[in-house]
Amino acid sequence: VVRRGSSGRDAVTPAEAYFESLGWSEDDIGKVKSCYRRHFHLSLENHVKPVLTWLADLGLSDSQVRKSVVGFPRLFTYCLENTLKPNEQWLLDLGLDKSQVAKAISRHPQICGLSLEANLKPKVRLLGARGLSQTDIVGTLAMCPQSLDHSLEKMAYRIGVLEAAGLLTDSSFRTAVMMSNEKFASRFG
Repeated sequence: VVRRGSSGRDAVTPAEAYFESLGWSEDDIGKVKSCYRRHFHLSLENHVKPVLTWLADLGLSDSQVRKSVVGFPRLFTYCLENTLKPNEQWLLDLGLDKSQVAKAISRHPQICGLSLEANLKPKVRLLGARGLSQTDIVGTLAMCPQSLDHSLEKMAYRIGVLEAAGLLTDSSFRTAVMMSNEKFASRFG
């Protein structure tokens, strides 16, 4: 299989051919490929198939798998056994059920690559220490996994403001953490 590229004719890599066989559009494949700049030589057997299989085994539909990978192609750079599966297990151990984990990953696949020790665990400890119940934390992660993208300092500051105003709930936290700095300042002072 050969495709015309900007510099002439470029051979399609095995990963590209596999994505094509799954019915992915050239646009979707291009988005995945663009993440890797010059070298798009993902191992089909060591990277692509294991990650796609893992996502499907989580319960993501074919379209959710495609959307997750196209939205966050770096999923292929994470080690399945050392990063992806441990993050999945941590979410399950925290109290999310398998369908909630699948939904969280489908909504925000970046959560798969966050460090457990340096990122996820400290943020969840902060939420618990500041008064959010385990149920609230699970609900936040299931509905708004991207809330954990923010720095620990930003989360602590915003939780403090909400606490001081007597407004801290899982819903208010999700809303507040996703606001721009300007919008948060205008709404909560």
